[in-house]
Amino acid sequence: MPVTLSSLSDLAALGFDEIIDVRASSEYAEDHIPGAISLPVLSDEERARVGTIYKQVSPFDARKIGAALVSRNAAAHLEGPLADRPGGWRPLVYCWRGGQRSGSFTTILRQIGWRAETIEGGYKAWRKLVVEALYDRPFPARAVVLDGNTGSAKTELLQLMAGQGVQVLDLEGLANHRGSLFGAVGPQPSQRAFEGRLALAMAALDPARPVVIEAESAKVGECRVPPAVWRAICDAPRLEIMAPLSERAAYLTRAYADLLDDPERIVSIIARLAAMHPAKRIAAWQAEARAGEFAALAEGLMADHYDPRYAKHRARMQVPVAEIAAPSLAAADLPALAESLAQALPAALSDTPPQGGPDDAS
Repeated sequence: MPVTLSSLSDLAALGFDEIIDVRASSEYAEDHIPGAISLPVLSDEERARVGTIYKQVSPFDARKIGAALVSRNAAAHLEGPLADRPGGWRPLVYCWRGGQRSGSFTTILRQIGWRAETIEGGYKAWRKLVVEALYDRPFPARAVVLDGNTGSAKTELLQLMAGQGVQVLDLEGLANHRGSLFGAVGPQPSQRAFEGRLALAMAALDPARPVVIEAESAKVGECRVPPAVWRAICDAPRLEIMAPLSERAAYLTRAYADLLDDPERIVSIIARLAAMHPAKRIAAWQAEARAGEFAALAEGLMADHYDPRYAKHRARMQVPVAEIAAPSLAAADLPALAESLAQALPAALSDTPPQGGPDDAS
């Protein structure tokens, strides 16, 4: 019998050794169940060919040709990626609707002796659960927002708090982006893939414990934060890190070290700010980038671009529940700062959460 997913946490509880997505590569690239491997039984071209034959010739001819293609591709997977799987291997297989593609491949795997199962409803059943979690239900735990101006080490502190046992939700990690104009760290997931990762992370939260979320705008890079999560961020009490500009600039030069070897990339990013600043200021920032004066550049960008934007959206909100002084953001001092933030959580939760939310401060 196919496996019926009643909740997002079912997959971990079911204990399958591997999840296999047998849809075409383009379908997998758009979105897939987190952790699934791609073993398409029909390529994009083959799927289009079978569909054309189905419509223009006959369903019988389409199924016959499709079966031959699936068998050929399944053989390649068995001789390649699956060649080392042991006799007791237990995979979970899915396609778009849980129909012929996953059913055919699962039948072959079972004939070998593997304990393969399919997902009832396929990817569409998974996606339905994701949509329900993010768009039809409230956020599952009480949120506290970790706030602070650009360069306050919020992301690293969030990770340190997690290591100290605090429950956190890392939106930037899920979106593969550092949340600023300079924040790209590689390809971002599609919106659907981001939502799948986020929904799975939310399903793992303990509703009885607070969850700390870094202050974000409504988008992390190109990934939109779903409404339930955004409302939780907007309504949550806040812990604000208060760090000197010089410390924040020094931290940014460490955190964005991957950019420093490519000054022209920084110059091109600065050019995107031209509509918001005088040409003389843009030119000065670009000159500092080319000269390798990165600490001075970071101070200028924060003082004249990021800090005023944060001040503008904070003016619409209540005063943060707690301001945590951070005289140093040196790597050696961050664990103690993370501990101070964790200790401030009970006081934050005892206050009435502020209402309203920030506009985009990226």
